[in-house]
Amino acid sequence: MSTSSSQVVLEGRGVGRLFGTGPLAVRALHPTDIQVRRGEVLVIMGPSGSGKTTLLSLLGLVLSPTEGEVMLDGRTVSGGSPDALALLRRERVGFVFQQFNLMPGLSALDNVALPLLLRGTSARERAARARVALARVGLSDREAAKPRLLSGGQQQRVAIARALVTDAPVILCDEPTASLDGVTGKAVLNTLKDLATDLGRAVVVVTHDDRVLAIADRLVEVVDGHVHERASPSAREVHG
Repeated sequence: MSTSSSQVVLEGRGVGRLFGTGPLAVRALHPTDIQVRRGEVLVIMGPSGSGKTTLLSLLGLVLSPTEGEVMLDGRTVSGGSPDALALLRRERVGFVFQQFNLMPGLSALDNVALPLLLRGTSARERAARARVALARVGLSDREAAKPRLLSGGQQQRVAIARALVTDAPVILCDEPTASLDGVTGKAVLNTLKDLATDLGRAVVVVTHDDRVLAIADRLVEVVDGHVHERASPSAREVHG
């Protein structure tokens, strides 16, 4: 895979994070450089409390760095106002979590369409784009189903479709397979890989799950707030 700078959609330059101030400050992430490229799956691994979720939150513009800068589409965004950052998250970044965070009273179609509702998109266009996103994750036949009638894997694929529906170039995933069995987890991983390979999205997965290494183009490990890129994900043993 090319490492051309034209493929870099999201970047941290010397990005770090302290919580608190003065003698009580806690270092969550040491200053680091990291790039996320279109068409690849970047996997971030590390033990609990290592700083990997902090790193994902900085890349997702949920947290602001106390050092360095986050760049999206080649321009600095980390110093923006809360409203500006919220707009960027809504327009340019899709999120997938361990807990599916679906609205229980809404159908799969309406859950997927929610981000478009926040944009003010017309009802007809919302439905059309949500159907395309559900088809992308193989759930065209379940668009009327509410979450309680869907399996865990189906709910996660609805959540992935919701992250896709705005055409955001970056998809950030926090432990997306942690609550799924082996077969279901593999199906979700294949879906995430397809987003990168077929749609050219930049997919970042934070995980403890070694199964995710099977779809990794690059691997980053975070240990005690230090970020280390590993050249070959396949060098590690993949379980399951």
